[in-house]
Amino acid sequence: MYQPIARDIQLLKERAQQLAGQIARQKEGRLTEDELRPLRLQNGLYIQRHAPMLRIAIAYGMLNSAQLRALAAVARRYDQGWGHFTTRQNLQLNWISVEDTPKALADLAEVGLHGIQASGNCLRNITSDVLAGIAPDEILDPRPYAELLRQWSTFHPELAFLPRKFKVALTGTPEDRALAQVHDLAFEVVHAQPEAVFRVRAGGGLGRPPILGPVIREELSWRDLLTYTHAIMRVYNELGRRDNLTKARIKILVKTVGVDTFRDMVEDAWRD
Repeated sequence: MYQPIARDIQLLKERAQQLAGQIARQKEGRLTEDELRPLRLQNGLYIQRHAPMLRIAIAYGMLNSAQLRALAAVARRYDQGWGHFTTRQNLQLNWISVEDTPKALADLAEVGLHGIQASGNCLRNITSDVLAGIAPDEILDPRPYAELLRQWSTFHPELAFLPRKFKVALTGTPEDRALAQVHDLAFEVVHAQPEAVFRVRAGGGLGRPPILGPVIREELSWRDLLTYTHAIMRVYNELGRRDNLTKARIKILVKTVGVDTFRDMVEDAWRD
């Protein structure tokens, strides 16, 4: 599971400092709002109608006590004393100022928290079962596999500018507490012995129209998680709509070309 090391913390502090410089340049008129937008979204900062919002990624829902205290301290120092946990295991601060965001991110960096993959058209924070690791019906603990995907996807250049946001979930139980079927990409455990094997779904979503992701592969070894995910992303990056936000999600692509055709394209990309 994710344990931030000194290099991680240093990198996160540098990103916070970089964001502070980008915000300062925008205030001085050296960056337009359109130029700043992708830079702030890469750090989880939204500009909304009533106030900015900072979304903080919590990798597959895991928090230790130091991280939870850091979130509480940041909420008190830079917001109104509370935050909102989302259905996808992030934390949102809804009343933070733009100028205070880099300070909050620098404080959170001390415990390995950040806003990377929390917003924008990228592969988002990977989520899992809220009871992962302790669920009595668990076939396997999905968190180590979520961590593999997290390490691979963070800062991956092909996953930073996708046609639209892309949400991934893993579950290790028969009961779908991770809501895997309504994710853009989902891995559901099939069995754990002699090795972990997952069922793969793609093209789910809750927005208009809500769709349960169809199965595109019945069995995938855990050893192929990264390469198969990469194949799916290559197909989506090439064929996903970029001219219409409402039609840019992968569920529209799967529906348009058909599940069988999409499956074949992924398999071809995977073999390549």
